[in-house]
Amino acid sequence: MALDAALDLIRRLPPSKLENNLADLVDLAPEVQEDLLSAVDQPLQLQRDASGREFLTCDYNRDGDSYRSPWTNEFVPPLRDGVVPSARLRAIEELANSAFDAYRAQYYDSGVSSTYLWDLEHDANFAACVLFRKDAMGISRDARGEGRWDALHVFEVKGGSKGSAVYKLTSTIMLSILTPDAGKMHVAGMITRQSEREEVAGSARQHVINMGKQLEELEIQMRHALVHVYFGKLAEVFSHLRNFESGSGEVKQQHGALQASLAAALSARGGPAE
Repeated sequence: MALDAALDLIRRLPPSKLENNLADLVDLAPEVQEDLLSAVDQPLQLQRDASGREFLTCDYNRDGDSYRSPWTNEFVPPLRDGVVPSARLRAIEELANSAFDAYRAQYYDSGVSSTYLWDLEHDANFAACVLFRKDAMGISRDARGEGRWDALHVFEVKGGSKGSAVYKLTSTIMLSILTPDAGKMHVAGMITRQSEREEVAGSARQHVINMGKQLEELEIQMRHALVHVYFGKLAEVFSHLRNFESGSGEVKQQHGALQASLAAALSARGGPAE
């Protein structure tokens, strides 16, 4: 099947060239465009609404070629009869944007956040997408290099037992780092995790609190995984390729054994020629 083959290729191709790879695959198999673009998370893009405020764009706030701002609830470029959340969800969306923008300031210091909600089939159910993007320059010790962090958190919220709701969260983080160290190394990757829990939810404020706690816990876990597992493995690979501490540990023992072996071989042959 063309879609399965395209998704398999995306998993194997460099994450740093995701957008170009998607464009090429759509050219090759235009019949899978909609399914492919909806199945693959892409780096977040910036737009500016009529009030001058920046917001993030993705498939969840797109209608045609226009994107809805979470701050003004209007589309850019303007779109007549664009799909917007119900009044109940818009009230939750406004609270969530305020709360997650404060979260962004606390954890990211700078960057842009955007939160979008939309209705599901059942009246009491809804979905939400919380987005964060941060670009950084001068990330290495010599004030060069650059990095980018894109985080997409998608909630599916359904009614649970009496007075509660079930929150299913799927989170994806896309990280890209370009540094002049080690020969202009470019590291890029993507990590996805899920969590599900049931919480008491009787108001719009409680929904935002529940989503915030769950998102915070999962994002911290994912950051630790990136730092200790993925970058830890990268450091291990570098240590095997080039060891900068030539007199330490196992490497020192190996060097000593090699020197002794060479010395013994030279002695057996009567020593170096004069």
